[in-house]
Amino acid sequence: MGPHHPTSGSLDQARRRRADRARQVADVLRHQVLAGAFPGGQLPREAQLSRDFDVSRNTVREALALLAGEGLVERSPGIGTTVLTDKYAHGLHRLMGLGETLHTQGTITNDVRTAALIRPPAPVARRLAVPEGEPVVYLERLRRLDGVPLSLDLTYLPRDIGEPLLAADLAGQDIFVLIEQLASQPLGTADISFEAVNADPHSADLLDAPPSAALLLVERLTRLADGRPVDLEWIRFRGDRLTMHGQLQRGSPLPHVIVS
Repeated sequence: MGPHHPTSGSLDQARRRRADRARQVADVLRHQVLAGAFPGGQLPREAQLSRDFDVSRNTVREALALLAGEGLVERSPGIGTTVLTDKYAHGLHRLMGLGETLHTQGTITNDVRTAALIRPPAPVARRLAVPEGEPVVYLERLRRLDGVPLSLDLTYLPRDIGEPLLAADLAGQDIFVLIEQLASQPLGTADISFEAVNADPHSADLLDAPPSAALLLVERLTRLADGRPVDLEWIRFRGDRLTMHGQLQRGSPLPHVIVS
């Protein structure tokens, strides 16, 4: 009987198994990278990772290639694998502005691209509970953390709340703080949704992201403590620069207030 040669089917199965294991390894390593588990930003060598995860060196290489493709690490001959981009942790526990949330990570600045009184689309007017035909304030801001583009925010506010903001320091302050000062009451709850979308050419250019890059789109309607809706936003985050985290409890009511 002649030597046995693997069939194309068995080779495909082996590649799929290795790809499955590579994703598993990449998920664990991604968590470690984001948690700052590697001092100095240097990942262990391939041989060590192979032992730690009980997988082949080829599987480790595939896992690291996945992380490199995300822009999270960089692989260099003779140097190894180093953390390339830190993701900023954004908590899901409280309703806060971006500056309030990330103040320990750096300085948030806002490039105000548009600030105007406009006639809103009917769905926007309904959600803000403003009478038909009444203008609202529209804001578009490019938000940066230590100068690095992080999000593109499109915001609609009722006229009595938004119009005074047109004269405020929107470049250096969170809108949430200003709204509470104007309304003389705290913000209460927010309805929120998350969705992955591809960056349109305009958004990609503003966020310094690759064309059609995956963005995290957050839609949020925020209310004052008395229940009045005062802030409707669509926020496009660079997914490679932000990670959302929180703690959930089984059996508890679904939270209405999640993230800023």
